[in-house]
Order: sequence, then structure tokens, then C-alpha cells
Amino acid sequence: MRQVFGVILAGGQALRMGGVDKALLRIGGEPILSLLRARLAPQCDGLALNANGDPARFAAFGLPIVADGATGFLGPLAGVLAGLDYASAIASQACDIVTVPGDTPFAPADLVARLRASRDATGASIAVAASGDRVHHAVALWPSELRDDLRRALVEEDVRKVSAFIARYTHTIVTWPTEPVDPFFNVNRPDDLAVAESCGSKGRRAQ
Repeated sequence: MRQVFGVILAGGQALRMGGVDKALLRIGGEPILSLLRARLAPQCDGLALNANGDPARFAAFGLPIVADGATGFLGPLAGVLAGLDYASAIASQACDIVTVPGDTPFAPADLVARLRASRDATGASIAVAASGDRVHHAVALWPSELRDDLRRALVEEDVRKVSAFIARYTHTIVTWPTEPVDPFFNVNRPDDLAVAESCGSKGRRAQ
């Protein structure tokens, strides 16, 4: 079975949160990054954090820090590319990465298993997560074979939207229920942090 590496995407500027590192915000006394690491680590052959700037601020988490190779804050696709480059460098053969934004504290414990099963069953290139009526394009299982295509799309073709890149390939959508909590709820704004706090106990039960 192909190795799969988890890549937590925390390379954005977080403008709607005043530029703070959303992955370091706390829910129930724990950083979101700690919650996400605990959920993803058992599912993956390794984890890495995609982040830009001084990596020392994440030193306590013990994760490899992978910065965007493409400069200029090109969006989450740059983080996907950085993750694919990282995984391809350490894997012994073709592999996969699963990406999850660093502001997503309740990621499901069956994320990798379900994405992989759906991709294998359909023969698609990419498997993407959804919940309710919303597709979460940044939560996806990506094969390392797309690395060169993604680099070309990002650097030469100025593609920025994750959905636009995914649309070029066969892909499958895997839907999770939103009860007891939406597993892909993300903390984008200050108000979302309060909502996440109120959902915290339900999110832990859903793990």
C-alpha cells in the first residue's frame, strides 16, 4: 500500500484573524495544531507542517516545517506543492499526501481511510472531503505523481484556486455527516473560535 503523509496547511496570512497563527489558537486549553496532530498522526506514515516565516514558533510541536517553495503567498496550492515535494523526497516510491488546513480542529479519525477507499474504488486521481452541502477542496488526498503538473499550474499558469486545479483531474467526493459536529469546521474569524469552544466536547466525542 502506498505511504501517505499528512500535511497540515498553515502557510496563509490569516488576514481575517489579524495575522495570528490560527493553528496556535487554543480550544479547550489546547492549540488547534495539537488537536489536529493527535487526530492525523495515527492515520499517516508521517506528518509535516506547511508554514512560512520563522519556524521556531512551532518548535514545541515536533513537526517538520515545510515552507512554500513558491514565494509571494500564492495560497493553499503552494502548501500542497510543498507537501508533495517533502513527501516525494522522503518516500521510497510514489506516495500520497493528505492535506488539512491548520484551523480545522475536528478532522475525522477516518479521514485517510475513507478518502483512500473512495479513490481506489473509483479510480480517481484525487479524493476530496465534503460535509453537508459543502466541498472542502483543501482537505484532500493527493498522489505524488501530480507534483510537476501542480508546479507548472502554480508557477507558469498562475492557477490559485484549489478547486480549479482539482477540476482538471478525475476526482471523487467523500461526504461526512455534520453531527455531532462538522468535522471540517474551521476557525476563520474571531467568532469562529467561540463556536469551536462550544463544540469542543462534541468534537472530542466524534474523534
